[in-house]
Amino acid sequence: MSIATQTGDDGTTALLFNKRVSKTHPRVMTYGRIDELGSALGLCRAHSDDESTKRLILTIQKELISLMGELSTDDADQERYHKHYGRDAINQEKVDRFTELVRMKEETVKFRGWTFAGDTIAEAFFDNARTCCRRSERGVVALKETGAIVRPEIIQYLNRLGDLLWLWGREHA
Repeated sequence: MSIATQTGDDGTTALLFNKRVSKTHPRVMTYGRIDELGSALGLCRAHSDDESTKRLILTIQKELISLMGELSTDDADQERYHKHYGRDAINQEKVDRFTELVRMKEETVKFRGWTFAGDTIAEAFFDNARTCCRRSERGVVALKETGAIVRPEIIQYLNRLGDLLWLWGREHA
């Protein structure tokens, strides 16, 4: 199968379960931002020297694939999506994992005011990933505000991930 299907040459793309929409559809814009976040996390993983951080980033990247699947599913197909793929969905347990990790890291990484990315390459990549995460979070909120089905755990997950990325950036400064 070729990657160049040419089915998007007219400016449309397929959501999961084959509903075609414009490439500027709010769902496409939203899962595209999550895709950018996954790529930004790849740079963090490549430049981190902490093996436990690298392992968790890889886990997060895998979770984002599942999140993109959910976001790329039309409201009418959400039940079908969760029946087939729901075991991998973002849930409260994943949010709580970030909440606990943020609490632990806050004990060692103290807020000292505004920061400027670039003291190290890794710090700059973590700060870039954080801004991608915040853009993704705003996109999910905007999608929800269109009336689309968006579970609250998704917004919470991205919010906590943004906090964690800020803390990781400070650790890598």
